[in-house]
Amino acid sequence: MEKASENPILNRIYTMKGEPDEVRDAYKDWATSYEKDTVEDMGYIAPKVVAEKLSSILPDAQKILDAGCGTGLAGVELQERGFEAIDGMDISPEMLALADDKGVYQALQTEDMTRALSYGSNSYDAVTCVGTFTHAHVGPQGFDELLRITKPEGYVVATVHEDVWKDGYLRHFDVLEQADKARIISIEEAPYHLHGCKLCVLEPLAI
Repeated sequence: MEKASENPILNRIYTMKGEPDEVRDAYKDWATSYEKDTVEDMGYIAPKVVAEKLSSILPDAQKILDAGCGTGLAGVELQERGFEAIDGMDISPEMLALADDKGVYQALQTEDMTRALSYGSNSYDAVTCVGTFTHAHVGPQGFDELLRITKPEGYVVATVHEDVWKDGYLRHFDVLEQADKARIISIEEAPYHLHGCKLCVLEPLAI
């Protein structure tokens, strides 16, 4: 993690306790400078990485959810690769407002990924999630709901920050496989921003 003197806002984000209200407040304060801080100053490339991965494995996905969409960086990357029906959700209304300005989403709504999502089961051909499985945000169990709302033969494509990967992600994936709830398609090392990530592709299984 960057030292506070190098990047105070990222230090604040990474040292939160993970309470939903705390996360909302932090992103409310960060929303207007988020893209400059991440893309320009840190070389944040994860949205492009995830969009390219989905395009390579499911180029004909008709309906996509960008989970934890933030200001819409991944939505733009998905649209540039020919995906048209994209919805987005995030815990921060301020981030969603900026995402809406990009004009790439059909629907946007506020959701807390540490709880049950309001979407129906098997709602999307694919779900992407960039930058949300990280410090003090959403833990491995967050994959359960993303898989639930993804259609069988669809994919969940998500980044997991390298620093939190050891916090039970692979173990949880194994549990999902043993319970016939998901199949691990691939786990790859990938660029993120100042750090790397695990680029994970999971396929939900019909129950």
